Amino acid sequence: MKNIIKSVKGTRDFYPEEMAKRQWLIEKIRETSQLFGYEAYDGPCLETIELYAAKSGEELVKEQAFVFPDRSGELIALRPELTPTLARMVAAQQNALTFPLRWWSFGPFWRYERPQKGRSREFFQWNIDLIGVEGVEADAELIAVAATFFRNLGLRPDQVQILVNNRKLMEAELNRIGISAELRPAVLRLIDRIDKQPAEVWDENVLRLGLLPDQLSSLKALLANKDLWQQSEELQALFKQLEALGVAEFVSYDPKIIRGLDYYTGTVFEAHDMTGEFRAILGGGHYANLVEDVGGKPLPGVGFAMGDVVIMLLLEALGLIPEQKSASKAVLVTVFDEATQAIAMRTAARLRDEGVQVILYPEADKLSKQLKYADRLGARLALFIGPDEVAENTVVIKDLATHQQESVPMQALVERVKNLLA
Repeated sequence: MKNIIKSVKGTRDFYPEEMAKRQWLIEKIRETSQLFGYEAYDGPCLETIELYAAKSGEELVKEQAFVFPDRSGELIALRPELTPTLARMVAAQQNALTFPLRWWSFGPFWRYERPQKGRSREFFQWNIDLIGVEGVEADAELIAVAATFFRNLGLRPDQVQILVNNRKLMEAELNRIGISAELRPAVLRLIDRIDKQPAEVWDENVLRLGLLPDQLSSLKALLANKDLWQQSEELQALFKQLEALGVAEFVSYDPKIIRGLDYYTGTVFEAHDMTGEFRAILGGGHYANLVEDVGGKPLPGVGFAMGDVVIMLLLEALGLIPEQKSASKAVLVTVFDEATQAIAMRTAARLRDEGVQVILYPEADKLSKQLKYADRLGARLALFIGPDEVAENTVVIKDLATHQQESVPMQALVERVKNLLA
């Protein structure tokens, strides 16, 4: 007996039950995106490595991207994120597009990371961006999108919080404590990892960069200051707007929120579950130069990305994923015997022509077996057309939820089925 070929490490199989959950999540994402007036778009899954090398960050390009040479020798990457693709697409059509631009997407991405709870090498991600607005109004809208999405899922502010910070504020504070402009990017990357390393290891890594012990002390005091946001006019304005948008209860300030990607220049934010059990649910921020960096004219933007893995783990843990019965509106047309199979097929086709979801049993078999199959699928109704029904031009309809059945004339079948499914 041959061994079953295994799937690639870090990927997932979506059997129908899991696929139904994924489709449910996508529908929630679509509903929220459209509620705020965003349009769906997508880009290619393959991009040249130069696109990510421009702004995504050294770690993402060198350590996490799946990169391979094509037959001409050009280095191609499986997309690890979508924002650079978005910037390229906007730059290519910048003169023809209508701004502010509100776009959203949901699709597959790949990162060569160590598979663990909440992290896989192939994942699906919601990307949503507002391009063409300079002020924090855009930041507030995207944070409101995230908060509204959480509400629509049934999540409460005591279960999930969106933590915000500002890169300009942090740059100014790092400058105040004497950290040079050359060291700041490395320091910011370490701040982004502060909760992922033991305290003593993090301290050693900071000192290894060249900071003095008193600078380390000042940095740690800075990262513990929950009132630091009051020194930022942008963050003060942001919190006022979040209050006006009715989502302030979902948002709080955290000076440790930095975001690892290099293109963020203003507001940055991440959503976390309040138990601390899971990785960040989503993350994003304000970028000023991304479109210009790929050849376009200067254009500000703000956006966030949310992978499907962590949010589904959280919702599963909280019991917030509704039971998925993919065939709950379906009608099973049974096949009594070979003599009645053709009329069963014609009946199924007639119902489908009227927009009814129909599952036709593929062959004549015991009715008990066919009904058991319908029950496992979660079908709503079963239709029986035996020799007696053929002779009388009728159909027996069985409601699989109530177990009641009735005989109806063939000409009244469509109307009766639709009424029962309504």
